Formats: sequence, C-alpha cells, structure tokens
Amino acid sequence: MKAERERKNMDIRPWTYEDIYAIAELEKQCFSDAWSFQMLADSFFGETTLTAAATEGETLIGYAFLVGAEEDADLANIAVAPAFRGRGVAKSLLNTLEQAAKARGTKRVFLEVRVSNAPAMKLYLSCGYVGRYVRPRYYGDGEDAVIFVKNL
Repeated sequence: MKAERERKNMDIRPWTYEDIYAIAELEKQCFSDAWSFQMLADSFFGETTLTAAATEGETLIGYAFLVGAEEDADLANIAVAPAFRGRGVAKSLLNTLEQAAKARGTKRVFLEVRVSNAPAMKLYLSCGYVGRYVRPRYYGDGEDAVIFVKNL
C-alpha cells in the first residue's frame, strides 16, 4: 500500500527534449557504462523510439525507452533515481512502454540485464519476462548479460 500511495504523486509522460539533460545525469548516477547526452538525444529523435519519464513535480525520478522494429522491440534502458527505488516507479515505466508498444503492433519485447543485477531480474520476472539465454562478455567490462523476452 505504501508504494501505491507514493505513486499517486508520480506522473509518467513521454520525454521532452529538455528532459535529456536530467536523464543523462541520472544515467551517470545509475550506470558505470552510462549513455552520453548525444546518444540519448539521438535515440530521442528515432522514429521507432518510445519514451517514458517519471516525475514528481518538476523532478525527474526515472526514465525508460524502447526501440522497436516491426514486431520486436528492445528495452534500451530503464533507470530510477536511488532515492525513489522500491516505490514501483520502474514497473510503472515498463508497463507504460509495453502498452504503447502493443498499441503500435509490437509482439515481443527483449532486454539485456547484467547477471549481477538481481533487483532488475526480479522486476522483469514479476512483469512476465522470461530469461532465454546468456550472452557471454556482453558488457564492456566483460560481464555477461541475461537476455529476457516478453510476449505482449
């Protein structure tokens, strides 16, 4: 119930170009291999990109985006500010993107997650994703990735 109450103050909407500065900063907080501002901006302008930003008031607390082609889409990234984790923000972002992807005809969503990221795997499993296989040394530091998929 606590997470439900806290989500009432949260708004989820598509990114604006102005959000990319805050998203790039959140990237640096959350990932050792963060996307650059330019990479995020290039993705924002992609015709097949779906975006979602979670805010509380004027504060960006999380974001996610999917890149799709025809029936398949890839969850490119999802992140929540450390102070806002455990409130259902990531699940809300993911659900929002899945609904938008399904509405445009996407049948499957794929994603990669570090084998060491147990909280993310728990989230994806709780949202109906299934681990399919491991990609050895997928990340720049040599860590393996688990590939997940969900049929929409």
